[in-house]
Amino acid sequence: MFFRDIVGQGKLKEKLVSTVVEERVSHAQLFEGAAGYGSLPLAFAYAQFIACTNRKGDDSCGVCPSCIKYNKMVHPDQHFVFPVNSSKKYKDSEKHPISNHFLKSWREIVLSKKYFTENDWYEYAEIDKQGNISAHEADNIISKLNLKPYESDKKTMIIWLPERMNDRSANRLLKLIEEPPENTVFLLVTESPNRILPTIYSRVQRIRLSPICDEDLAAALAREGYDEKDVFSASRLGKGDYISAKQVLAISGSEKEHFNNFVLLMRLSYTYDMLKLLDWAENTASMSKERQKSFLVFAERLLRENFVLNVNPEIAYLGFEELEWAKKFCRNINETNIFGLYRLINDCIPQIAQNGNSKIIFTDFVIKIREFIRQKK
Repeated sequence: MFFRDIVGQGKLKEKLVSTVVEERVSHAQLFEGAAGYGSLPLAFAYAQFIACTNRKGDDSCGVCPSCIKYNKMVHPDQHFVFPVNSSKKYKDSEKHPISNHFLKSWREIVLSKKYFTENDWYEYAEIDKQGNISAHEADNIISKLNLKPYESDKKTMIIWLPERMNDRSANRLLKLIEEPPENTVFLLVTESPNRILPTIYSRVQRIRLSPICDEDLAAALAREGYDEKDVFSASRLGKGDYISAKQVLAISGSEKEHFNNFVLLMRLSYTYDMLKLLDWAENTASMSKERQKSFLVFAERLLRENFVLNVNPEIAYLGFEELEWAKKFCRNINETNIFGLYRLINDCIPQIAQNGNSKIIFTDFVIKIREFIRQKK
């Protein structure tokens, strides 16, 4: 992957290039930022630039043997760690799943999408439960890094979402960072730095990505052939997040499903149709855990933006279809119920993550939602 493939982040790219040119590459670096800011693809581009043997100014050459292998994600000195769980797609993963079991899907999603979320990864790899980075994965990291580099001067280990490490694997990683194998560069990529083991966080060089500026985001979308008016709207509504901007332009099947499910929930809550609400709860409980969490996150966003639309329409961030529906609905979300609705959703998400009984959780959820939606100012 090349630096030119990354949307925006110009100053940060310059900084990373200078660390390589001036031979100041830290052995452990943490890229912090939302998936849509480009934290993971930026780490890939940086790793390729480090290994490139014929750098062209501010980017990799793309033609040296190292670049060719990095672009196919098959370089023997590049290693990957990412959250996994058991999957019917990979039988080897059923007992002690580790990243090696999923490398085929990992290469495919990185090379085809570049920008993707944790949920996108789970759906692509057919992982039904939230992934993690286990102690078995830590053992695999140690065995890989004890080997000498095959072709490059340095080995790179890209660890995506280290916040998914359990205590045992995090402590083993800490020892590796404190006493790193020779010629090894760790590139950690996180969306939640506050959830990383503090002792790890204090020992890495932190690289914080900022939201992509509207101009860079609009230019990237325009290059993909989108209409100028749509690009202007999406770059603003995306809030500096490439993935969010793309979702504004074309609501994906899952987002469309979430939207329809949310609209149905609100309509049934407003009409006080308890029997159909219980059917809604049962249908939602039959989804995978990740789909349930994804819906709740979506619902939280839509409730927030409906409240903002009700208070100050100028700063509401909604897609076209969402906005058309919200113009009539937003008056139902106000200061009397928004905080209760927020607390309710934020209570449900960890319950789902901890494998609580979905039917019980969503039955209680719809009963409480019904009362909140009927509250008046």
